[in-house]
Amino acid sequence: MLLEALLYPDARNIAVFVDPPYTAGGKRAGTRLYTHSDIDHEHLFDILAESRANFLMTYDYSSEVVDMVNRHGFSMVRVHMKNTHHAKMTELIITPTPIFARP
Repeated sequence: MLLEALLYPDARNIAVFVDPPYTAGGKRAGTRLYTHSDIDHEHLFDILAESRANFLMTYDYSSEVVDMVNRHGFSMVRVHMKNTHHAKMTELIITPTPIFARP
């Protein structure tokens, strides 16, 4: 159903938050946290690129994810955060067009 909504001709009136399991780029957090963590990240990016929907997607920072963002012409910003163990991490917020002001 989500795929149909994303590819609907009038999808530009749709906003979607995408929070896939963090398994791209060799990350393992998604494997521990989700029963169904095995996804085709490239295909997810392809679907979003074909869509006219507005989306905000989060990912752990990895060169593989950055490459997918660049290949699909998306915009991204880095967000510094701490995980539940207070370790500093970098996540990406990915959107189809720039929505965040750059300092």
